[in-house]
Amino acid sequence: MFTRTKTRTVHFDAPFTLTGLEGVHPPGDYQVQDDEEQITGISWLAYRRVATAIEVVAGKKTSLIGIDPSELDAALELDRVLAGQESPNTTH
Repeated sequence: MFTRTKTRTVHFDAPFTLTGLEGVHPPGDYQVQDDEEQITGISWLAYRRVATAIEVVAGKKTSLIGIDPSELDAALELDRVLAGQESPNTTH
């Protein structure tokens, strides 16, 4: 089965927490990787997300931690609400 990894940057204006991450993380930009696998047996090219991970830097160590993509989306939405921003139509 064909798989691919898509990388995107997310931004938090306020400190945040996510299940799987230890403690509270500072505001800033974070790299998120979505692993997707190709769906076979259909007449068009399509993929489904099978894993999501966030890159976290602690001192000189960088870790890629698996997270729930729905929880990440909810945390980003809460961050936007707290910052007084409207929800964008696309991920930033």
